[in-house]
Amino acid sequence: MEKRTANIEIKQKNRTNIFQLLRAREGLSRQDIVSALNLSLPTVTQNLTELMEEGLVTEIGSIGNTGGRRARSYAVNRMARTAIGLDITKNHISVAAVDMKGDLIAHHRTRWPFARTDEYARKLADMVQGLIDDAQIDQRSVLGVGIGLPGLVSEDHSYVTYGETMNFTGAHKEEFAKYIPFPTAMYHDVHAACFAETWDNKDIRNVFYLMINNSLGGAIYIDHKLYPGDTTRSGEIGHITLIPGGRRCYCGKLGCVDAYCSSSILSAMTDGNLGAFFALLKDGDPDARALWEEYRTHLATTVNLVRMVLDCDIILGGYIGEYIDPYIEEIRKLAAQQNPFDNQSDYLLPCRCKTAAVAIGAALGYISAFLSGI
Repeated sequence: MEKRTANIEIKQKNRTNIFQLLRAREGLSRQDIVSALNLSLPTVTQNLTELMEEGLVTEIGSIGNTGGRRARSYAVNRMARTAIGLDITKNHISVAAVDMKGDLIAHHRTRWPFARTDEYARKLADMVQGLIDDAQIDQRSVLGVGIGLPGLVSEDHSYVTYGETMNFTGAHKEEFAKYIPFPTAMYHDVHAACFAETWDNKDIRNVFYLMINNSLGGAIYIDHKLYPGDTTRSGEIGHITLIPGGRRCYCGKLGCVDAYCSSSILSAMTDGNLGAFFALLKDGDPDARALWEEYRTHLATTVNLVRMVLDCDIILGGYIGEYIDPYIEEIRKLAAQQNPFDNQSDYLLPCRCKTAAVAIGAALGYISAFLSGI
């Protein structure tokens, strides 16, 4: 019995390793796989046959020209499994689809005010179906729909435990998913965005993901996995007191980081258009520059607070992350001035995932779960 169990485990490991190798390096021949994984040719051939029968791997051509038969080459069938992600905010809905490699297939964004109504639930379903239709995704390939939203979510991803930003504490996923014909799960938006940033990236071991939208959130990623804390409230950097007795935060407290570092501090100058603010800043507008200099000082102080506590890289994402690259060095210098240990702040990084990060991360939960079972 033990021998049989061991053989099953070895077979499963070989299958997983072959599949993951092809996810990382498409266009390999059977002999390439044999050499890379130190497996026998019959083992590789059998697993490839099974994976192709399941539609997970496909033959994409042939390689070599030695005068004999050209070796067949293989790749993962990216569209064999897909997943959809929704990003729900106060005034917008974003939807994105990802393939089995985690790459973005397509995304849509529309202005639609949040409401706990039947009409809103139908709109979410319509956006999911619209993206599937426009991207010509086979509905049978869809593993599920992840829903990212600005609130803390229960461990089973079924209801909102804290949602004061949009007054929806206690909301259950069925309110949003009642017309969506796929499995669904809810995710805290910053956790989803952090997952999108770190997923399948073995170079990131420890990081704090700071998502700066109209409200702030943070996600702690330790030893290649999210750290939720004892009550799933870890990373709530927006509600650390930055200026005692200062501006009132939406939570009702005074002086929170959120009241000084949310993206709305900047976009308020340009009628809510953050891109327009950064356009003014780029053009040298003095009022925009003055506001930015005040803002970046508070942001650098916040960054330094995180660095002192966690001693790890910090990624700036969210709405600000889309525009931060030209200004990251300014914030690094200010943070370094406050740090007694580092005269460099190269630990502060701009995000890589600048488009639909929350929706992508929410979708990737389903892709990740599927891949773990290959």
